Amino acid sequence: MPDTYVADDPAGAFPLVQLLTPEGQRVSHDEFSYDGDDDSIRELFRDLVLSRRIDFEAHALQRHGELGLWAPAQGQEAAQIGSGRALRTQDFAFPTYREHGVALCRGVDPALLLGLFRGVELGGWDPAEHGFALYSIVIGAQTLHATGYAMGLTLDGAVGTNDPDRDAAVIAYFGDGATSQGSVNEAFDWAAVFNAPVVFFCQNNQYAISASTDRQTRGPIAQRAGGFGFRGIRVDGNDVLACHAVTTAAMQRARDGQGPMLIEAYTYRMGAHTTSDDPTRYRDSAEVETWKLKDPIERVKRYLLVQGTPQEFFDDLDAEAEELGRHLRETCKALPEPDLAALFDKVFVEGTPELAEQKAEYLAFRDSLEPEGSAS
Repeated sequence: MPDTYVADDPAGAFPLVQLLTPEGQRVSHDEFSYDGDDDSIRELFRDLVLSRRIDFEAHALQRHGELGLWAPAQGQEAAQIGSGRALRTQDFAFPTYREHGVALCRGVDPALLLGLFRGVELGGWDPAEHGFALYSIVIGAQTLHATGYAMGLTLDGAVGTNDPDRDAAVIAYFGDGATSQGSVNEAFDWAAVFNAPVVFFCQNNQYAISASTDRQTRGPIAQRAGGFGFRGIRVDGNDVLACHAVTTAAMQRARDGQGPMLIEAYTYRMGAHTTSDDPTRYRDSAEVETWKLKDPIERVKRYLLVQGTPQEFFDDLDAEAEELGRHLRETCKALPEPDLAALFDKVFVEGTPELAEQKAEYLAFRDSLEPEGSAS
């Protein structure tokens, strides 16, 4: 397959890469394969189940008033876990605000995701420690950050050295709606021109809030890559094995110095865009029911059952998910209220006279609101 890839026939040129059918049957592909054994598939299944539990608990916490907002990811677990587990320690991921499964793969305590949505912090984990940037609320902005970081890897000599412990690449996550943003197209152009080691991973969940994909573009999103001079691939976003195989190949290609690639993971957002959204206003229940039959977790479970996985495995996993749920609930309710004065200390590494003056003004204002005789 040439690096510059232009399709005359979008429907024929961009078939979905699939390695596990909705019925749980393994199938082969001419180019991509999943080389892991059944034990590794059970590990992926564990990630899928725990990822959904994170989503379930956070959604419930929002409905109980413990979170101000939540961005559900139900239905997109395979895209996130498959791609997230394809990354090496030295790779770096730039997420949107919905990559809860990728955060799990990168070793971020899921409880740390909750502070942002509770409104008590701007991000609770160290990006450098996990190779996982803070969530990006600005649609598409993270693709530019990812491209710049990838260009930096090249300048640092961490690409194309044939050292598997050194060579690194970047993955940028975004949704189908973000492809309409100028910043995403600028990132595509810069990545192509500078041969940046970045994989653009689009989770096409078919709705940019209420705007369906056919109201955003006339052809497959993967086709966009050809216009910028690199390759695009469409993968079954509900197939964790296919997402893992395609991302593994794309990341290795980037680490080897062969430049960017666009992966369009064709999936479906089973719930709302966020907890402030009502999807029943713009799509019908029949569509949702159709996609339930393609559930990314159920297809792996069907495969594992046929392979003779004992019930004990599933029971133990259910118990682990319950413990994770308890951890999330307890941690969320224990999150401390932020000290707003601390914001002034986090703008720059070294403070400035202007910030010191602003902080003093804020403290004076806050103290003026304290009831007389109370402790400050």
